[in-house]
Amino acid sequence: MRDGSKTRARIEAEALRLFADKGIDATSVRDIAAAVGVAEGALYRHFPSKEALARTLFLEGYADLALRVVAAGHGARPIAEIVRDVVGLFCALFDENRPLFSVLLLTQHAHLSRAPIEPERNVVEAVKRIFAAAIDRGELPPQDADQLAAVALGIVAQPAIFTIYGRLHGPLGDRAAALTAAVLAAARCDH
Repeated sequence: MRDGSKTRARIEAEALRLFADKGIDATSVRDIAAAVGVAEGALYRHFPSKEALARTLFLEGYADLALRVVAAGHGARPIAEIVRDVVGLFCALFDENRPLFSVLLLTQHAHLSRAPIEPERNVVEAVKRIFAAAIDRGELPPQDADQLAAVALGIVAQPAIFTIYGRLHGPLGDRAAALTAAVLAAARCDH
């Protein structure tokens, strides 16, 4: 890795940590530069603004998660197994990289409009496609796959938000079985 690549990686890692801890608005370029141990100008050589840095972190993290969801949804497996694996994936990301998950979760409204629609780069579309395929196979009752994706993502996201804010405690992975059951119950109920 070239020195510039190392610096960029350190900028991204420290910005992610600071954004998760303090929020994007409360984090200054000076804060990020100090955490990395570089001059503020070094940040501007890699990113034109703090907002561009935040958008890059979101879009790259979001696309990586989408690829993982697509991979978990591949194969001819029962929807219950796929949902278990996808919920487990979300819980594992939250538990292993809370700064990234926090930034994805807490800044999505500012950046989702810039996310590509392809399921390999868009978590919502990847989840929707999983449910649409199960509906098409007759494994789930006919229903709006977009609405089901919204409900399923909410079932997982809200406990994560509660954990971020200290309302729930412990690893999100400890709740994976209950969250999976809730998603499956929502998917199978009559609409």
